[in-house]
Amino acid sequence: MLRQPAFGRRLRKLRMAQGLSQTALAGDGMSTGYLSRLESGARQPTERAVAYLAERLGLEPADFEEPAGGSLAHALTLAASTGAGDALETLREALAAEGHETPVLRWQALWQLAQQRRVQGDHEGEREYLEDLVRLGDEVGLAELRVRGLTRLARCLRSLGEIPAALDACVTAHHLARDAELGVEDRSAVLLALVSVEAEAGRMPDARAHADELVALVEGRSDTLWAEAMWTAAAVRVRQGDYPAAQAHLEQALERFSSTDDLVLWLRLRLAAGRLHLQKVPADPEAAQRCVTAAEQALAFVGTPGLRQELTALKADLAFLTARYDDARVLLGELALEEPRMTYRDRVRLDILRHQLRILSGDDSGVQGLRALAEQAQADANIDLAAEIWRILAEALAQSQVQRGSTPSAASGATLGAPVPTQTEGRA
Repeated sequence: MLRQPAFGRRLRKLRMAQGLSQTALAGDGMSTGYLSRLESGARQPTERAVAYLAERLGLEPADFEEPAGGSLAHALTLAASTGAGDALETLREALAAEGHETPVLRWQALWQLAQQRRVQGDHEGEREYLEDLVRLGDEVGLAELRVRGLTRLARCLRSLGEIPAALDACVTAHHLARDAELGVEDRSAVLLALVSVEAEAGRMPDARAHADELVALVEGRSDTLWAEAMWTAAAVRVRQGDYPAAQAHLEQALERFSSTDDLVLWLRLRLAAGRLHLQKVPADPEAAQRCVTAAEQALAFVGTPGLRQELTALKADLAFLTARYDDARVLLGELALEEPRMTYRDRVRLDILRHQLRILSGDDSGVQGLRALAEQAQADANIDLAAEIWRILAEALAQSQVQRGSTPSAASGATLGAPVPTQTEGRA
């Protein structure tokens, strides 16, 4: 049963959400004075009045009831202040029930829920919220909201391996941020996404130019935004084969960025440094192991499924590099039992490692598997990743032939089906 004053508050909110005055809502069937008293809570609504108002608003009488989780504003406040699972569940329920809240309030709720999915490594779930968020940002028309939504969507699409769509979102956000002369925070966030996507697309000159622009933009800072900028600049240099410069950027971030600012980012920087130590020439497995140990300690406090899987994948790569092939197989087996919570690129890395192990054991299906991965990456316009896989296939074939007591022949190189990239193209 509808009770005052909750009914009055709800009625006023629904009326204002549709941009109606009391006179317009009252129409010919109700006096403005009576409607005013209903909204103030001074009069108890009758069934006839509720039915009339519902019809005028294009709603059902049940829409005048408060959502089970309370108002969207209340649920959003709880989720923002605690981040607890039950608070976020309440926010989801309130968002589903509140079809008439202001667009900005709904945008904030979608942002919070998308953030939760991202932290969990659920990029498909994140994408659903972000697509609604981008549409809502266009409806609101605020440049800041449009840019932030598109930027976050681009990062999500990159994680899913959808590079052309991610690039479109990034370019649109970049133009909007420039034309609206947005602040450093928004422009830097756009550049972070743009550099990463351009690198995946194989547009390395553009990625390097935008990475340098990003580093200059955050110069003098030591916060989360600065650390992410240094990480991104390092990643570009890795893909260009400039390992000393990449390591210098990452070491700055490792030294100056505190775990108290953002423990998750602090941990991920260690994972990135560990991977760099395995990728550079020559590799440094001891340094990589130190990064693994530091990451394991931090993981006890921020152990999301995605981060745990990233660490396990790094340990598998380290085992492979140090010829502990059985250990690598065990770690890959552990990951195979879980629902993947990693980015598209990291999942492909795992598939690459599985195929490398097959080749080493004499299983020719590993060659076909790597070739299929490379061709799929090319079809997805993920040029940088495709180049990496072709290179790894050539190296795996060479190593396998050496183990069998033969030397690589010209014929074996010809079976790759694509040019093998040079070392300067880097390892992602």
